[in-house]
Amino acid sequence: MAKIKLENVVKSFGAYQVVHGANLEIEDGEFTVFVGPSGCGKSTLLRMIAGLEDISAGTISIGGKVVNDTEPSDRGIAMVFQSYALYPHMTVRRNLSFGLEMNGNPKADTARRVALAANILQINELMDRRPAQLSGGQRQRVAIGRAIVREPQVFLFDEPLSNLDAELRVQMRVEISKLHKQLGTTMIYVTHDQTEAMTLADKIVVLRAGHIEQVGAPLDLYDDPANQFVAGFVGSPKMNFLKAEVLEKTPDGAVVALSSDRNVRFAFPLSTQIGVGATVTLGIRPEHFAPPGGGDADLTVAVEVAEHLGNTSYVHASLAGETVVIEQPENRHGGDRQHLTVGVPTSRVFLFDQTGDRLR
Repeated sequence: MAKIKLENVVKSFGAYQVVHGANLEIEDGEFTVFVGPSGCGKSTLLRMIAGLEDISAGTISIGGKVVNDTEPSDRGIAMVFQSYALYPHMTVRRNLSFGLEMNGNPKADTARRVALAANILQINELMDRRPAQLSGGQRQRVAIGRAIVREPQVFLFDEPLSNLDAELRVQMRVEISKLHKQLGTTMIYVTHDQTEAMTLADKIVVLRAGHIEQVGAPLDLYDDPANQFVAGFVGSPKMNFLKAEVLEKTPDGAVVALSSDRNVRFAFPLSTQIGVGATVTLGIRPEHFAPPGGGDADLTVAVEVAEHLGNTSYVHASLAGETVVIEQPENRHGGDRQHLTVGVPTSRVFLFDQTGDRLR
């Protein structure tokens, strides 16, 4: 079993705390992605699990065993870094086998592991080449192969696709997903790219400034974000946020109007108590706008730019100084149109208070 458990894990550099009491459980065989902006603590958290960073407080368990004082080599983990870190003078075969040879692993078993990794990653024809003769994607496969031959309990990936171009990133995402299904091993993957997180993960951990903001399945975070930060981070293009004000209270909630146009208003059922006149934020994703008359209110915006992507377009517009992005599927919005009217369904709108907490 390779279940991972973090209990009140803290990391400080002197007086500066970068991870604040992280609590997390990762089940055996689960693909978990740590996602968040630069500096949020995701790589630090991964390195503490790997044993490359000491923890300042709390406990980390792997397979039911506390590993706070266990050496990285004894934790049953293998790590793939952003840099390939291949030995330039060695062939692919030697790059895969070298670590096992240095640990005194039997030759027959080493050969078996190397052959298995080569078959899984489909790099058999590359085995006699050196890294300089490989493309970026091929080098990353070899780096992953070095992790596979160790037959670890847990794979740790620290932004492994950052050095690849866009097309190759998509291809390697698919390959890593296939690898997880084939091996069934626990994997933790760090990225700042929410698209990678959404497409790869069984479970996403969203971090901000050393705090875990929300943990859940990708579509759970998309459909039911805990706060404005998560709502804005998950989804591409990101969610639109518009300033609004509470106009009146109702028996089951409140009526909220846009600050830029008080005629655009919505009635929300709310269990949270909020006063009349309170400033709030409405959130709606670009893909959740409806045709005019197809929502509970219509919104007219001034068109600035339309991005045409074939079967869909993204209209970048403004509303009293606020930026709005609207997806227009199957609609090639003409560049000469100055205004666009869309419907806004209340069921698709999220409501947040001034602190960014979700109002429900």
